[in-house]
Amino acid sequence: MLQGSHLASASGDSSVKLWSFEQQRCVATYTDHTQAVWGVAFHDLGDFVASCSLDHSARLWDITTSKCRQSLRGHVDSVNEVCWQPFSSSLCTASSDKTVSIWDARTGLCTQTFYGHHNSVNCVAFNCQGTMVASTDADGIAKLWDVRMVAEVRSMAAGEHPLNKCSFDRSSEVLAVASDNGKVLCYSTSSGELMQQLHGHEDAVQAVVFDPRGEFMVSAASDSKFRLWS
Repeated sequence: MLQGSHLASASGDSSVKLWSFEQQRCVATYTDHTQAVWGVAFHDLGDFVASCSLDHSARLWDITTSKCRQSLRGHVDSVNEVCWQPFSSSLCTASSDKTVSIWDARTGLCTQTFYGHHNSVNCVAFNCQGTMVASTDADGIAKLWDVRMVAEVRSMAAGEHPLNKCSFDRSSEVLAVASDNGKVLCYSTSSGELMQQLHGHEDAVQAVVFDPRGEFMVSAASDSKFRLWS
């Protein structure tokens, strides 16, 4: 699969669709989930897509054959987010059962589970080095986890508003968090201190992501706007 040639989408109709930019149409539909699909993530090589669903599972889809290669089961509530560990066969899931889990895509088995959140976990994200995972929850808590030590490194309380998404910058020194309070919060990963609050949205911020080069950050919110930060 040529990288950057396709887009994957997740839908409340329980399907995952693969779209071709060149053909400008849907080229595959995956329907094994039984409830709403919340998210999708491409592997770095572009040959697999992971999806997560309200049906308590995550699934791995082979782009070449359009078949489900693994069904990752173990969570006891909605799986809200899925992301790949950079350049590896491992992936991470966030669940409403208050846990964060890491899975081996080759076997479909859970290899690590992190406990510590007291409410639904909305998002997980790896740093670029693949050594640390960040997670955010509905209580307004962001946590950092050391993958090698299987331990919580740091916990940041952002207030009473749910935290919807998070993203590491290229250096892994900054964690940006999208908050329901309409702000993007930037934390130091080494100290846990709040470095900056970015104001600009008029409603809950639903997503935030750094560009791969680390020059910009994009946020999207319920105010129907996205903003580019430098």
